[in-house]
Amino acid sequence: MDRTNGNLILFSGYAKLPTGITASEMYKVIGVIVLIDLDTDVIVEADCTLATKLANKHVSSALVGCSMKNGAEPLVRIIDHIYQGSAKKAIITALRIIYDKYRSHKDGMTPSALD
Repeated sequence: MDRTNGNLILFSGYAKLPTGITASEMYKVIGVIVLIDLDTDVIVEADCTLATKLANKHVSSALVGCSMKNGAEPLVRIIDHIYQGSAKKAIITALRIIYDKYRSHKDGMTPSALD
């Protein structure tokens, strides 16, 4: 995978975790990070900061291959179905934030840090 072609863009979303779960003791917030191919609008890689490798792998692998073309709701439905952990709402919030950033970028409204 050529990461220098300019069409692979990394997006991240963060949301507060509920108190009392292992991940919140470690991180306070969850980070969901996706690499999107802007030619196809498909998530090609994903990662998250859940506390266990299994949860991280399960959520991340469910996102890979998903299209961003139809909005955040298809991603939300996937997570709602495949993840029954306490961090579900935080993951969904992070995905909605990612989708908003993705839309802004596609619409040319992303501010540059170089300005």
